[in-house]
Amino acid sequence: MNVLVVGGAGYIGSHCVRQLEAAGHRPVVLDNLVFGHRSAVSAEIPFYDCDLGDPEAVGKILREESIELVMHFAAFAYVGESVTEPRKYYENNFVATLRLLETMLDNGVKKFVFSSTCATYGEPDTLPMVETLPQAPINPYGQTKLDVENCLKAFAHAYGLSFAAFRYFNAAGAAEDGSIGEDHNPETHLIPLVIDAATGRREHIKIFGTDYDTPDGTCLRDYVHVDDLSRAHIAVFDKLNEPGTGCFYNLGTGKPNSVREIIDAVEAVTGLKVPVVEDERRAGDPPALYADSSKAQQELGWKIRYTELKDIIETAWRWHKAHPDGFDD
Repeated sequence: MNVLVVGGAGYIGSHCVRQLEAAGHRPVVLDNLVFGHRSAVSAEIPFYDCDLGDPEAVGKILREESIELVMHFAAFAYVGESVTEPRKYYENNFVATLRLLETMLDNGVKKFVFSSTCATYGEPDTLPMVETLPQAPINPYGQTKLDVENCLKAFAHAYGLSFAAFRYFNAAGAAEDGSIGEDHNPETHLIPLVIDAATGRREHIKIFGTDYDTPDGTCLRDYVHVDDLSRAHIAVFDKLNEPGTGCFYNLGTGKPNSVREIIDAVEAVTGLKVPVVEDERRAGDPPALYADSSKAQQELGWKIRYTELKDIIETAWRWHKAHPDGFDD
């Protein structure tokens, strides 16, 4: 299948491009390189440096590359920034996505796979988190993702769009061969931050809150390997053959790990000491967030290959050790 990967030079998108190739599909990448990296995508893969909200440019790509399905990863995803700069988030995450969907429909492309987030749930009342939980985002980032989900439902009903929306938990790790991985600026994900502290690229890692009602007093989160995430996106393709189909899936391991467990695992994998500073809780940090992803496993045959935290961190360490400064571009 010819698949347009919007945001295909970013962290999750670039790994999904690799998995598409491995599964025998033909990926085409669209990325404006605001956060993506050109060197994260093989030179053999068609690459377009443009904005997803440009109907003329995107329409031309859809037609010339005979695109059959669109995957969309190109969102701004800094929660704190979404609170201080909501216009930026609504413009990119919702308005530009609406333009993309309109352009798809105008060009007869009606299969769509969307990168959503567990942030659409807000602070859950029950754990593990299932797809039927009430959705009440507590920040504009989560709200823009929920707004797109609602738009997709309306478009499926009115125009026969078939879609799948995947609600991620904490994407982590890197390609098995260490050739691509996480390179964000600024970096906010815990595992690369802890690795940076271990290697001396950061002075220390801060633990925000040590008095939560969890086994070791620190927050629990669900870390799922980026290649496992990517494989789920491909496993859903057959579900989208019926016009008007809408699917929602959580993607996580269901095995939460604490901040201290992340630090301990990084020390075990790297053999390096991680300097730690304990600090006060951050406002809005729930004690625990983790997924029930049984729906994706049962309906899609999705199998989580990286079930152990240590294995996920080993892939991240392989990338960071080989590319201490990230990508070349």
